[in-house]
Amino acid sequence: MAKEKSMQCSFCLKTDDEVIMMISGAKANICNECVENAAKIIENEIGPSTISKPAPRKNKGGKKEFDYKPVDIKNYLDQYVIGQEDAKKVLSVAIYNHYKRINQNTSDDVEIEKSNVIMIGETGTGKTLMAKTVAKMLNVPFAIADATVFTEAGYVGEDVESILSRLLQAANYDVEQTQRGIVFIDEIDKIGRKTDNPSITRDVSGEGVQQALLKLLEGSDVLVPPQGGRKHPEQKMVSINTQNILFICGGAFEGIDKVIEKRITSTAIGFKSSKAYETVKEHELIQYVNAQDLRSFGLIPELLGRIPIVTYLKSLDASALKRILTEPKNALIKQYIHLFKMEGIQLVIEEPVLDYIVSKAIEYKLGGRGLRSICELLMTDAMFELPGQTSTQDFVITLDYAKEKIEKSKYAYLKVA
Repeated sequence: MAKEKSMQCSFCLKTDDEVIMMISGAKANICNECVENAAKIIENEIGPSTISKPAPRKNKGGKKEFDYKPVDIKNYLDQYVIGQEDAKKVLSVAIYNHYKRINQNTSDDVEIEKSNVIMIGETGTGKTLMAKTVAKMLNVPFAIADATVFTEAGYVGEDVESILSRLLQAANYDVEQTQRGIVFIDEIDKIGRKTDNPSITRDVSGEGVQQALLKLLEGSDVLVPPQGGRKHPEQKMVSINTQNILFICGGAFEGIDKVIEKRITSTAIGFKSSKAYETVKEHELIQYVNAQDLRSFGLIPELLGRIPIVTYLKSLDASALKRILTEPKNALIKQYIHLFKMEGIQLVIEEPVLDYIVSKAIEYKLGGRGLRSICELLMTDAMFELPGQTSTQDFVITLDYAKEKIEKSKYAYLKVA
């Protein structure tokens, strides 16, 4: 099969492999670089007033981009995320200060540092949801990366620069928008240092990845392959400055409560101190997490210094799980009601059923994500049989119906220690 002929810019003679975009005309082609240079020439010769500029980007609420106060950000999060008041406040303030830093007067002598955030909490408590919701509100490019796939350069896996490739793609290859985006790095705890003991082997997926992340988090010019993947010498690169990119890290940090407990008990001496510790232990230990605990868990001090803001997410109790089912704008029950309504069926779920779903989610330790799995077990047979039946108008889920579906499912055999 003959190789497809590459396109060539009629102005700079570069091929489409050497540039990001090539625009074809009737008898000529032009690359994105020549378009940008031509726009600068016109602006210099005629003046900026004659160049048509796009209107400021607005979000669904009609506000201009970044025109928010911390209270506005938290109120928006309240519509989608149940509970986690402390985490929402910390995240709202961090984001507000970050974009205030971007828009500050460059002539000022005081330079505000980045407000990167690390969120600690069990799976299903809403870490990813909070980051996605904020990105949607601010109308900025957003990318999610899983830290478990990263390795040091030269080893099997992904380079840390692939995070920025995803952000560039989310911004539709607009470098300026990319440099104002938000990156959520999930499972940050999985790249913890494996051991404190010196070893002749390299920790290529642990400490090595943390060291590679340092330049991204602090702010530097990074050469990024636009299409992602590994770097190679003949590949075209895009330079992205990470100075104004906000990094939000999240992780479950399984077992960090033991680290916190050890730190608290080691400083507790005497009867009064032991009583104070018992008071602390009545609440979740995760709320007392600090950078010292994260260092003991395996994160290197250089990385922690670049993520100054540490917050936590509490595990969800029964009341919070029930509110997640019904209250948010995209609540699970609202989604199922809408799905059945599209088939002309009115879905009715009795109140005891909601309590039963919540009790099972707690019993199986599935968190907020587990609610969807349990709801699917209840709805699957109905969603399979009812569409197309003209006689069905209402579908009522009773407690007996819910118990029957759950007891016949694989979850009935799930044993949780």
